[in-house]
Amino acid sequence: MELDLKTLKVELQSLGVKTKAVEKGRKGGAGPAAGRTLLFGGLKANVPTLSRFVEDSPYSIVPAGDGKYVLKKDDEPIVEVNFPMPKFYELKTRNGIPYWKIALLHGDDCLATTVVQRCIYWNTPARCKFCGIELSLQYGTTVERKTADQILEVALAAKRSDGVKHVTLTIGTLPGPDKGIKALAEVGRVLKEEAKLPVHVQFEPPRRLELIDELYGCADTVGVHVESFDATTLREIAPCKAAIGLERYREVWRRCVSLFGENQVSSFLIVGMGESDDSVIKGSEELAALGVYPFVVPLRPIPGTPLGNATPPPPSRMLRIYEAVADVLIEYGLSWRRCKAGCVRCGACSAIGDFEHS
Repeated sequence: MELDLKTLKVELQSLGVKTKAVEKGRKGGAGPAAGRTLLFGGLKANVPTLSRFVEDSPYSIVPAGDGKYVLKKDDEPIVEVNFPMPKFYELKTRNGIPYWKIALLHGDDCLATTVVQRCIYWNTPARCKFCGIELSLQYGTTVERKTADQILEVALAAKRSDGVKHVTLTIGTLPGPDKGIKALAEVGRVLKEEAKLPVHVQFEPPRRLELIDELYGCADTVGVHVESFDATTLREIAPCKAAIGLERYREVWRRCVSLFGENQVSSFLIVGMGESDDSVIKGSEELAALGVYPFVVPLRPIPGTPLGNATPPPPSRMLRIYEAVADVLIEYGLSWRRCKAGCVRCGACSAIGDFEHS
């Protein structure tokens, strides 16, 4: 029987994988941390390796000799897997900062960094309970603020030595009306002009819509992440986003689509925080109707966060949702293949692109 690789990816992202063979990945950060990227059968999957629930996973990775690794399920070999091993991680800046503290390889061809590793909500009741943005600082695995020159230096090296093809820039929400947009624009402009790489940026809706215009010419794609269309879930899990209100997100998505075009704007939708399947699917359709790509991901519990001891949704639930949202993407003519840069193009943290039938 032929191995269903996309179903395997879904199972790995929900159940995690045990491994003592390689380093298990970053412990904190703004995105889906506590995991590693696996390459198998032409697919790439960032899967949990550090969370508590992983110990109950039937999946494990073991060395197979000659630098190779095998994925097993209940001790039965399934498929050979590889890990991206970036050459640029071996380098340092002139003042001795390791490149991996400035930016990391996501998937197999995306360079990603959090420009400012602080968020105004971090030590408040309004923080997002799934986010580990400032944990990286506590663990000493990053620097608080990366300059445009530092990120450019790493990007040029990663492009040259590891074939990086696009860049993702995230940021914690900063004080001030733009909430971090100006800092993202500064870095994005340098990367586009000097590194000649497509750039994706992620930000919270600013206080004034016209502030988004500052990103035009500095970014190719943008992510404005509502996380959930379930109002009760959002108030519980991400009070700061609930306070912004869904209507404001709609205004920002429309403005972004008018600037960057359909399929170049995205929003994360996290499954497993208490929402219904219906809210995810209907929310995806609302986004798609606006020209926004719904980037559906399973909850990634990060140790050290308020949701650190949670478990992701079961694979059966993710399969149902992926199939339904893939139909929505087809109906509205959206595809990861048309996305110029960022999480949607990378696809390692979600299987939604693998379920597109076009």
